[in-house]
Amino acid sequence: MEKVVSKVLDGVDVRILDILQKQAELSHTEIAKRVNLSSPAIHTRIKRLENEGYINQQVAILNPEKLGFDLLCFIFITTDLHQADELEKLEQALEKMPEVLECQCITGEYDYLLKVANRNRQDLQLFIRKLNKLGISKIQTNLALREVKYSTVLPINETTENNGGAR
Repeated sequence: MEKVVSKVLDGVDVRILDILQKQAELSHTEIAKRVNLSSPAIHTRIKRLENEGYINQQVAILNPEKLGFDLLCFIFITTDLHQADELEKLEQALEKMPEVLECQCITGEYDYLLKVANRNRQDLQLFIRKLNKLGISKIQTNLALREVKYSTVLPINETTENNGGAR
């Protein structure tokens, strides 16, 4: 289904999105109570927000350490690839690697920033070997010592209030 972007979100849409990004497990009935609408109206609005591309997906966020992923790394990479098709192949290869939680194409000294979850140093070493086979010319690996803040919540209420309405 093609996603169409709406021109304007109203305050109820913003409140629904804010609730969902913080507690996606809530029922439509509970969300309806919080925004003072009926459950069918909430269902309709959520479906519209999904169709318009405001909601990408709803997932459970797992605890990596409980599952044995004790090594979180931020890896900066530079490539000597310059042709669009070569870069596309590189990006497709990175997308397929399950260790890569995020991949950002960035400006500056490096071309990409990867957020990578590994169980241990041996897994990290194997992962770097995989990277080296992809036309990577420079790799800088930084290990996360501890998490100071982690959030998936966008500050949409603050943005709405500061800008005088959603856009």
